[in-house]
Amino acid sequence: MISTLLGGLSTAEFLSKYWQKKPLLVRQAVPGFTGVDGLGSAAQLFDLARRDEVESRFVCRAGDRWTLAHGPFDARRTARKHPGRWTVLVQGVNEHLAAGDALMRRFDFIPYARLDDLMVSYAVDGGGVGPHFDSYDVFLLQGIGQRRWRIGTQRDKRLVDGLPLRILRQFTPRHDWTLNPGDLLYLPPQWAHDGVAVGACMTWSIGFRAPPAQELADQFLTYLQDTIELPGRYADPDLATQKHPAEIGAAMVDQVESVLARIKWNRATVSQFLGRHLTEPKANVFFDVPQRPLSARQFAARCRRHGLRLDGRSRLLFHGQSFFMNGESCRLAGGDRAQLMRLADQRGLQTLDGVSATLQALIYQWYVNGYLQPQ
Repeated sequence: MISTLLGGLSTAEFLSKYWQKKPLLVRQAVPGFTGVDGLGSAAQLFDLARRDEVESRFVCRAGDRWTLAHGPFDARRTARKHPGRWTVLVQGVNEHLAAGDALMRRFDFIPYARLDDLMVSYAVDGGGVGPHFDSYDVFLLQGIGQRRWRIGTQRDKRLVDGLPLRILRQFTPRHDWTLNPGDLLYLPPQWAHDGVAVGACMTWSIGFRAPPAQELADQFLTYLQDTIELPGRYADPDLATQKHPAEIGAAMVDQVESVLARIKWNRATVSQFLGRHLTEPKANVFFDVPQRPLSARQFAARCRRHGLRLDGRSRLLFHGQSFFMNGESCRLAGGDRAQLMRLADQRGLQTLDGVSATLQALIYQWYVNGYLQPQ
Protein backbone atom coordinates (compact mmCIF):
# COMPACT_ATOMS: atom_id res chain seq x y z
CA MET A 1 0.00 0.00 0.00
CA ILE A 2 2.78 2.44 0.94
CA SER A 3 4.67 1.51 -2.24
CA THR A 4 1.68 2.50 -4.39
CA LEU A 5 0.97 5.62 -2.35
CA LEU A 6 4.56 6.84 -2.76
CA GLY A 7 5.04 5.78 -6.36
CA GLY A 8 7.25 2.78 -5.63
CA LEU A 9 9.37 4.55 -3.05
CA SER A 10 9.93 2.96 0.32
CA THR A 11 9.06 5.00 3.39
CA ALA A 12 12.77 5.44 4.13
CA GLU A 13 13.44 6.71 0.58
CA PHE A 14 10.57 9.17 0.74
CA LEU A 15 11.64 10.52 4.12
CA SER A 16 15.29 10.88 3.14
CA LYS A 17 14.80 12.36 -0.33
CA TYR A 18 11.52 14.29 -0.23
CA TRP A 19 10.07 14.92 3.24
CA GLN A 20 10.48 18.63 4.03
CA LYS A 21 12.91 18.89 1.10
CA LYS A 22 11.14 18.89 -2.26
CA PRO A 23 7.78 18.06 -3.86
CA LEU A 24 6.79 14.63 -5.11
CA LEU A 25 4.17 13.90 -7.77
CA VAL A 26 2.78 10.35 -7.82
CA ARG A 27 0.48 9.35 -10.63
CA GLN A 28 -2.28 6.95 -9.54
CA ALA A 29 -1.14 6.79 -5.94
CA VAL A 30 -4.70 5.69 -5.12
CA PRO A 31 -5.88 4.28 -8.45
CA GLY A 32 -9.24 5.61 -9.58
CA PHE A 33 -9.87 7.51 -6.33
CA THR A 34 -13.03 9.63 -6.40
CA GLY A 35 -13.95 9.80 -2.72
CA VAL A 36 -14.81 7.73 0.33
CA ASP A 37 -17.97 6.21 1.72
CA GLY A 38 -20.23 9.10 2.73
CA LEU A 39 -18.30 11.75 0.80
CA GLY A 40 -18.01 11.18 -2.92
CA SER A 41 -19.98 14.11 -4.27
CA ALA A 42 -20.26 17.88 -3.99
CA ALA A 43 -23.72 17.54 -2.45
CA GLN A 44 -22.37 15.49 0.45
CA LEU A 45 -19.58 18.02 1.04
CA PHE A 46 -22.13 20.85 1.03
CA ASP A 47 -24.15 18.96 3.66
CA LEU A 48 -21.09 19.04 5.93
CA ALA A 49 -20.62 22.78 5.29
CA ARG A 50 -24.15 23.43 6.63
CA ARG A 51 -23.34 21.97 10.05
CA ASP A 52 -22.52 24.25 12.99
CA GLU A 53 -19.77 22.02 14.36
CA VAL A 54 -17.92 21.78 11.02
CA GLU A 55 -15.29 24.36 10.05
CA SER A 56 -15.87 25.49 6.46
CA ARG A 57 -15.04 28.37 4.12
CA PHE A 58 -16.40 29.76 0.86
CA VAL A 59 -13.92 31.51 -1.44
CA CYS A 60 -14.93 33.30 -4.63
CA ARG A 61 -12.98 35.24 -7.22
CA ALA A 62 -14.59 37.67 -9.64
CA GLY A 63 -11.87 39.48 -11.59
CA ASP A 64 -9.52 41.02 -9.04
CA ARG A 65 -12.09 40.85 -6.25
CA TRP A 66 -11.94 38.05 -3.69
CA THR A 67 -14.69 37.07 -1.25
CA LEU A 68 -14.25 34.92 1.85
CA ALA A 69 -17.14 33.62 3.98
CA HIS A 70 -17.03 31.26 6.95
CA GLY A 71 -19.61 28.53 7.53
CA PRO A 72 -22.01 27.20 8.29
CA PHE A 73 -23.62 28.15 4.98
CA ASP A 74 -25.68 26.85 2.08
CA ALA A 75 -22.99 26.61 -0.59
CA ARG A 76 -25.20 27.02 -3.66
CA ARG A 77 -27.17 29.88 -2.13
CA THR A 78 -23.92 31.59 -1.16
CA ALA A 79 -22.60 31.07 -4.69
CA ARG A 80 -25.67 32.79 -6.13
CA LYS A 81 -24.96 35.81 -3.91
CA HIS A 82 -21.32 35.89 -5.03
CA PRO A 83 -21.13 34.98 -8.73
CA GLY A 84 -17.69 34.04 -9.92
CA ARG A 85 -15.24 31.16 -9.71
CA TRP A 86 -15.86 29.68 -6.29
CA THR A 87 -14.55 27.04 -3.94
CA VAL A 88 -15.94 25.38 -0.81
CA LEU A 89 -13.38 24.07 1.71
CA VAL A 90 -14.28 21.84 4.67
CA GLN A 91 -11.72 21.22 7.43
CA GLY A 92 -11.53 18.26 9.80
CA VAL A 93 -13.44 15.82 7.59
CA ASN A 94 -11.68 13.03 9.49
CA GLU A 95 -13.48 14.16 12.65
CA HIS A 96 -16.91 13.63 11.12
CA LEU A 97 -16.54 10.68 8.73
CA ALA A 98 -14.98 7.36 9.73
CA ALA A 99 -14.01 6.71 6.10
CA GLY A 100 -12.27 10.09 5.97
CA ASP A 101 -10.32 9.22 9.10
CA ALA A 102 -9.36 5.84 7.59
CA LEU A 103 -8.07 7.56 4.44
CA MET A 104 -5.98 9.97 6.49
CA ARG A 105 -4.50 7.10 8.53
CA ARG A 106 -3.10 5.59 5.33
CA PHE A 107 -0.38 8.21 5.73
CA ASP A 108 0.72 6.75 9.07
CA PHE A 109 4.32 6.53 7.87
CA ILE A 110 4.38 10.08 9.26
CA PRO A 111 3.94 10.16 13.08
CA TYR A 112 0.47 11.03 14.35
CA ALA A 113 2.12 13.72 16.49
CA ARG A 114 2.60 15.70 13.26
CA LEU A 115 -0.86 15.00 11.86
CA ASP A 116 -3.31 17.87 11.59
CA ASP A 117 -6.45 16.98 9.64
CA LEU A 118 -8.12 16.06 6.37
CA MET A 119 -9.55 18.94 4.35
CA VAL A 120 -11.74 18.46 1.29
CA SER A 121 -12.40 21.19 -1.25
CA TYR A 122 -14.82 21.46 -4.15
CA ALA A 123 -14.28 24.03 -6.88
CA VAL A 124 -16.15 24.99 -10.02
CA ASP A 125 -14.20 25.44 -13.25
CA GLY A 126 -11.44 27.99 -12.66
CA GLY A 127 -11.99 27.98 -8.89
CA GLY A 128 -9.13 28.14 -6.40
CA VAL A 129 -7.77 30.16 -3.50
CA GLY A 130 -4.97 31.93 -5.35
CA PRO A 131 -1.19 31.50 -5.26
CA HIS A 132 -0.04 31.15 -1.66
CA PHE A 133 2.27 29.22 0.63
CA ASP A 134 1.56 27.18 3.75
CA SER A 135 3.55 26.57 6.92
CA TYR A 136 2.81 22.83 6.97
CA ASP A 137 3.42 19.66 4.96
CA VAL A 138 0.53 18.53 2.80
CA PHE A 139 -0.43 15.62 0.55
CA LEU A 140 -2.90 16.71 -2.14
CA LEU A 141 -4.95 13.77 -3.39
CA GLN A 142 -7.13 14.41 -6.42
CA GLY A 143 -10.70 13.15 -6.26
CA ILE A 144 -13.28 13.73 -8.98
CA GLY A 145 -12.29 15.98 -11.86
CA GLN A 146 -8.94 17.62 -12.51
CA ARG A 147 -6.91 20.36 -10.87
CA ARG A 148 -3.94 22.19 -12.32
CA TRP A 149 -1.15 22.84 -9.84
CA ARG A 150 1.60 25.36 -10.43
CA ILE A 151 4.27 25.26 -7.72
CA GLY A 152 7.63 26.83 -7.00
CA THR A 153 10.14 27.98 -4.42
CA GLN A 154 9.43 31.58 -3.57
CA ARG A 155 11.75 34.07 -1.92
CA ASP A 156 9.37 36.98 -2.41
CA LYS A 157 6.72 36.37 0.28
CA ARG A 158 4.99 39.74 -0.10
CA LEU A 159 1.20 39.53 -0.17
CA VAL A 160 -1.45 41.47 -2.02
CA ASP A 161 -2.72 44.19 0.33
CA GLY A 162 -6.35 44.51 1.30
CA LEU A 163 -7.50 40.96 0.52
CA PRO A 164 -9.24 38.54 2.91
CA LEU A 165 -6.83 35.80 1.76
CA ARG A 166 -3.04 35.50 1.89
CA ILE A 167 -2.29 35.73 -1.84
CA LEU A 168 1.22 36.26 -3.17
CA ARG A 169 1.88 39.51 -4.97
CA GLN A 170 4.38 37.88 -7.33
CA PHE A 171 4.27 34.18 -8.16
CA THR A 172 6.88 32.43 -10.31
CA PRO A 173 6.09 28.69 -10.68
CA ARG A 174 8.75 26.09 -11.48
CA HIS A 175 6.42 23.15 -12.18
CA ASP A 176 3.03 22.92 -13.88
CA TRP A 177 1.09 19.68 -13.36
CA THR A 178 -2.54 18.66 -13.90
CA LEU A 179 -3.74 16.00 -11.48
CA ASN A 180 -6.34 13.37 -12.35
CA PRO A 181 -8.41 11.22 -9.94
CA GLY A 182 -6.02 9.18 -7.78
CA ASP A 183 -2.95 11.36 -8.40
CA LEU A 184 -1.06 12.63 -5.36
CA LEU A 185 1.16 15.69 -4.88
CA TYR A 186 3.31 16.16 -1.78
CA LEU A 187 4.39 19.72 -0.91
CA PRO A 188 6.82 20.66 1.89
CA PRO A 189 6.22 23.83 3.94
CA GLN A 190 6.84 27.20 2.29
CA TRP A 191 6.51 25.91 -1.29
CA ALA A 192 4.30 28.39 -3.11
CA HIS A 193 1.42 26.79 -5.00
CA ASP A 194 -1.69 27.67 -6.96
CA GLY A 195 -4.35 25.05 -7.61
CA VAL A 196 -7.03 25.83 -10.20
CA ALA A 197 -9.94 23.54 -11.05
CA VAL A 198 -10.12 22.28 -14.63
CA GLY A 199 -13.84 21.75 -14.72
CA ALA A 200 -15.56 20.97 -11.43
CA CYS A 201 -13.32 18.98 -9.08
CA MET A 202 -12.72 17.80 -5.52
CA THR A 203 -9.31 17.71 -3.83
CA TRP A 204 -8.41 15.94 -0.59
CA SER A 205 -5.66 17.54 1.52
CA ILE A 206 -3.91 15.59 4.27
CA GLY A 207 -2.10 18.19 6.35
CA PHE A 208 0.78 17.81 8.83
CA ARG A 209 1.45 20.71 11.15
CA ALA A 210 4.86 22.31 11.45
CA PRO A 211 4.31 25.06 14.04
CA PRO A 212 6.55 28.13 14.18
CA ALA A 213 9.14 28.16 16.96
CA GLN A 214 7.50 31.24 18.49
CA GLU A 215 4.15 29.45 18.72
CA LEU A 216 5.74 26.49 20.50
CA ALA A 217 7.53 28.84 22.90
CA ASP A 218 4.31 30.75 23.66
CA GLN A 219 2.40 27.53 24.33
CA PHE A 220 5.20 26.09 26.47
CA LEU A 221 5.35 29.23 28.63
CA THR A 222 1.59 29.03 29.06
CA TYR A 223 1.99 25.40 30.13
CA LEU A 224 4.66 26.38 32.67
CA GLN A 225 2.40 29.14 33.98
CA ASP A 226 -0.28 26.55 34.68
CA THR A 227 2.04 23.98 36.27
CA ILE A 228 4.87 25.64 38.21
CA GLU A 229 4.59 26.55 41.89
CA LEU A 230 7.22 28.80 43.45
CA PRO A 231 6.97 29.18 47.25
CA GLY A 232 7.65 32.41 49.12
CA ARG A 233 7.14 36.01 48.09
CA TYR A 234 9.16 39.13 47.40
CA ALA A 235 10.66 40.57 50.58
CA ASP A 236 13.09 43.38 51.40
CA PRO A 237 13.49 43.63 55.19
CA ASP A 238 16.87 45.28 54.70
CA LEU A 239 15.54 47.99 52.36
CA ALA A 240 17.74 51.08 52.19
CA THR A 241 16.87 54.57 51.08
CA GLN A 242 17.53 55.47 47.44
CA LYS A 243 18.74 58.71 45.90
CA HIS A 244 16.10 58.35 43.16
CA PRO A 245 12.74 56.95 44.35
CA ALA A 246 11.70 56.21 40.75
CA GLU A 247 14.73 53.94 40.17
CA ILE A 248 14.36 50.16 40.16
CA GLY A 249 17.09 49.24 42.60
CA ALA A 250 19.83 46.71 41.94
CA ALA A 251 18.78 44.70 45.01
CA MET A 252 15.25 44.27 43.61
CA VAL A 253 16.62 43.14 40.23
CA ASP A 254 18.93 40.66 41.96
CA GLN A 255 16.16 39.17 44.07
CA VAL A 256 13.69 38.80 41.19
CA GLU A 257 16.43 37.31 39.03
CA SER A 258 17.07 34.67 41.70
CA VAL A 259 13.33 33.88 41.90
CA LEU A 260 13.02 33.42 38.15
CA ALA A 261 16.18 31.29 38.09
CA ARG A 262 14.24 28.74 40.15
CA ILE A 263 11.98 28.05 37.16
CA LYS A 264 13.40 24.81 35.79
CA TRP A 265 12.37 22.34 33.11
CA ASN A 266 13.83 19.18 31.67
CA ARG A 267 13.09 16.56 29.03
CA ALA A 268 10.22 15.13 31.09
CA THR A 269 8.63 18.59 31.32
CA VAL A 270 8.90 19.04 27.56
CA SER A 271 7.40 15.61 26.82
CA GLN A 272 4.46 16.33 29.14
CA PHE A 273 3.92 19.68 27.45
CA LEU A 274 4.05 18.14 23.97
CA GLY A 275 1.65 15.35 24.87
CA ARG A 276 -0.95 17.72 26.26
CA HIS A 277 -0.44 20.37 23.58
CA LEU A 278 -0.53 18.02 20.59
CA THR A 279 -3.67 16.23 21.77
CA GLU A 280 -5.57 19.32 22.93
CA PRO A 281 -8.80 19.45 20.88
CA LYS A 282 -9.27 22.43 18.60
CA ALA A 283 -11.55 25.21 19.79
CA ASN A 284 -14.43 24.08 17.57
CA VAL A 285 -14.28 20.42 18.69
CA PHE A 286 -16.89 19.13 21.11
CA PHE A 287 -17.49 15.50 22.06
CA ASP A 288 -20.89 13.84 21.99
CA VAL A 289 -21.39 12.07 25.30
CA PRO A 290 -23.75 9.07 25.20
CA GLN A 291 -27.25 10.13 26.22
CA ARG A 292 -27.91 6.77 27.85
CA PRO A 293 -24.48 5.35 28.59
CA LEU A 294 -24.05 1.65 29.04
CA SER A 295 -23.10 0.49 32.50
CA ALA A 296 -19.45 -0.38 32.99
CA ARG A 297 -20.35 -4.09 32.89
CA GLN A 298 -22.46 -3.71 29.72
CA PHE A 299 -19.75 -1.66 28.05
CA ALA A 300 -17.04 -4.23 28.84
CA ALA A 301 -19.21 -7.11 27.60
CA ARG A 302 -19.97 -5.36 24.30
CA CYS A 303 -16.32 -4.44 23.74
CA ARG A 304 -15.25 -8.02 24.41
CA ARG A 305 -17.60 -9.16 21.64
CA HIS A 306 -17.16 -6.37 19.09
CA GLY A 307 -14.21 -4.20 20.11
CA LEU A 308 -14.06 -0.42 20.30
CA ARG A 309 -12.92 2.55 18.21
CA LEU A 310 -11.62 5.99 19.06
CA ASP A 311 -13.90 8.83 18.08
CA GLY A 312 -12.64 10.61 14.96
CA ARG A 313 -12.14 13.78 17.01
CA SER A 314 -9.97 12.06 19.64
CA ARG A 315 -6.20 12.40 19.70
CA LEU A 316 -4.28 9.73 21.62
CA LEU A 317 -0.47 9.86 21.75
CA PHE A 318 2.16 8.42 24.09
CA HIS A 319 5.75 8.92 25.21
CA GLY A 320 7.37 6.30 27.43
CA GLN A 321 4.80 5.28 30.04
CA SER A 322 2.81 8.53 29.65
CA PHE A 323 -0.35 8.59 27.54
CA PHE A 324 -2.16 11.71 26.40
CA MET A 325 -5.83 11.73 25.44
CA ASN A 326 -7.38 15.01 24.32
CA GLY A 327 -5.15 17.14 26.53
CA GLU A 328 -5.29 14.82 29.55
CA SER A 329 -2.47 12.54 30.72
CA CYS A 330 -2.02 9.26 32.58
CA ARG A 331 0.77 6.73 33.18
CA LEU A 332 0.56 3.00 32.50
CA ALA A 333 3.07 0.15 32.51
CA GLY A 334 3.28 -3.52 31.60
CA GLY A 335 0.45 -5.15 29.71
CA ASP A 336 -1.81 -2.13 30.07
CA ARG A 337 0.80 0.02 28.38
CA ALA A 338 1.00 -2.42 25.45
CA GLN A 339 -2.79 -2.44 25.07
CA LEU A 340 -3.03 1.35 25.13
CA MET A 341 -0.16 1.65 22.64
CA ARG A 342 -2.14 -0.62 20.33
CA LEU A 343 -5.23 1.57 20.76
CA ALA A 344 -3.19 4.69 19.95
CA ASP A 345 -1.55 3.18 16.86
CA GLN A 346 -4.54 1.32 15.44
CA ARG A 347 -7.25 3.70 16.68
CA GLY A 348 -9.16 0.72 18.03
CA LEU A 349 -9.09 -2.56 19.96
CA GLN A 350 -10.72 -5.79 18.86
CA THR A 351 -11.45 -6.88 22.43
CA LEU A 352 -10.91 -5.95 26.06
CA ASP A 353 -9.68 -9.45 26.90
CA GLY A 354 -6.46 -9.24 28.88
CA VAL A 355 -7.10 -5.64 29.93
CA SER A 356 -6.75 -4.98 33.66
CA ALA A 357 -9.59 -3.61 35.76
CA THR A 358 -7.67 -0.32 36.09
CA LEU A 359 -7.39 0.15 32.34
CA GLN A 360 -10.99 -0.97 31.81
CA ALA A 361 -12.11 1.76 34.21
CA LEU A 362 -10.06 4.35 32.34
CA ILE A 363 -11.42 3.26 28.95
CA TYR A 364 -14.96 3.30 30.31
CA GLN A 365 -14.48 6.87 31.52
CA TRP A 366 -13.25 7.83 28.06
CA TYR A 367 -16.43 6.28 26.66
CA VAL A 368 -18.56 8.31 29.06
CA ASN A 369 -16.66 11.44 27.95
CA GLY A 370 -17.41 10.65 24.30
CA TYR A 371 -13.76 9.97 23.42
CA LEU A 372 -14.43 6.45 22.09
CA GLN A 373 -17.32 4.13 21.30
CA PRO A 374 -17.92 0.38 21.29
CA GLN A 375 -18.25 -1.16 17.84
